[in-house]
Amino acid sequence: MKLFTDAELAQMLGVAPFPLIGQVADELGMECYVVGGYVRDIFLERPSDDIDVVVVGSGIRMAEALKERLGKRAHLSVFRNFGTAQVHYGKYEMEFVGARKESYHRESRKPIVEDGTLEDDQNRRDFTINAMAVCLNSGRYGELVDPFDGLGDLEDGIIRTPLDPDITFSDDPLRMLRCVRFATQLNFYIDDETFDALGRNAERLKIVSGERIADEMNKIMSAPHPSVGFDYLHRSGLLALILPELTALDIVETRNGKAHKNNFYHTLEVLENVCRKSDNLWLRWAALMHDIGKPRSKRWDPLQGWTFHNHNYIGAQMVPQVFRRMKQPMDQKMKYVQKLVDLHMRPIVIADEEVTDSAVRRLMNDAGDDIEDLMLLCEADITSKNQQRKQRFLDNFRLVREKLKDIKEKDWRRLLQPVIDGTEIMRMFDLPQSAVVGELKNCMKEAVLDNKVPNEREPLLELLRQKARELGLEEQPPVPSEPGNE
Repeated sequence: MKLFTDAELAQMLGVAPFPLIGQVADELGMECYVVGGYVRDIFLERPSDDIDVVVVGSGIRMAEALKERLGKRAHLSVFRNFGTAQVHYGKYEMEFVGARKESYHRESRKPIVEDGTLEDDQNRRDFTINAMAVCLNSGRYGELVDPFDGLGDLEDGIIRTPLDPDITFSDDPLRMLRCVRFATQLNFYIDDETFDALGRNAERLKIVSGERIADEMNKIMSAPHPSVGFDYLHRSGLLALILPELTALDIVETRNGKAHKNNFYHTLEVLENVCRKSDNLWLRWAALMHDIGKPRSKRWDPLQGWTFHNHNYIGAQMVPQVFRRMKQPMDQKMKYVQKLVDLHMRPIVIADEEVTDSAVRRLMNDAGDDIEDLMLLCEADITSKNQQRKQRFLDNFRLVREKLKDIKEKDWRRLLQPVIDGTEIMRMFDLPQSAVVGELKNCMKEAVLDNKVPNEREPLLELLRQKARELGLEEQPPVPSEPGNE
């Protein structure tokens, strides 16, 4: 991390719109500071276009005056109920607020706000690294105001609250998730006193809306190494309130000298393996949830030891419940995660046996366009400490991938398109839309997938008629064409 002098800060801020903001503040007789994440990111040398400006006075008045100076190129939005205003200018999104001090009722995250000084405003900030301010007034332009040594914490890689962390987290419990998120995103260490306060105040998270929790969880999941964040969440007690299905995996049972692995830390390892290959947020969620069905499926078998039969199916059934509770999207993203959780054992089973065309065709048919993501997840799931066993699975996965490539080259999509569709089946046997029609269609599909018949009309008609006779259905004579429609 590079440290800048006040003169260097002034030079860095010597681009639009900062000098103009300072000029407008001087004309209004107000103290004016750029604060928070923008200042933090200057020292981290990270690009940022979101600018928070604190004015000792009226933030709305300041924004209105700046908009007037910038003219038509700027757009002003005023939020009088919150005492804030935004000015959008080019690539910059600038938010103006008056310096304030806050107090809280225990039952709510909504603060009671009063006008305050810059010191009051810095005291209410969540972390020292977000409490730094740089003055924009001409007489002190570029001067860093850092009462809590946020710069030192940035240099040392520490997340710490400016004041008593118990008060900070109790007042606004969302800050606990922000604490973990910043530590994860920046690869920082959470100060011991601050971390201990997470555990003491974990139950306060219950007053935070699911939408806000989901937003922070997705930001943690999108970090380069999200497992760091989930470890912090687990050890602090926060994860048990958010995702108890995941914390239930942190157990190792031993019977007759046989123990199963700790599936919580296995899951974090799988997540990291996926993150090395993909930044797909929902693939990462699938990795995190791929084994959540194991606690419900765990059984002891005297001959086999511990088993987790059908944990993939049970886990897939749990995904919609978890997504709904966590206020995650219930659309195709949820269905994608559910599909990968359901199918994640299939490539492993195929790789552990003879890799047949039939098994690979079925896998491709069920996974559809998500086959590559499924294969990535399954390869990430190989975390065995037995290197010979691990290499055997990886070698077999290579064979599965080769089969996938071969079948794709044979235009498997065309091969699996139904030659005889549901409409024709209903006409042939005088059936309404029903489960019977689905059964007949599935009979043909299964036969094609198993390579028992080619996907051609005559062989499939023969198979279809045979299955219909077994079901007691009678084929109807073809409807003659109307004159003129031949």
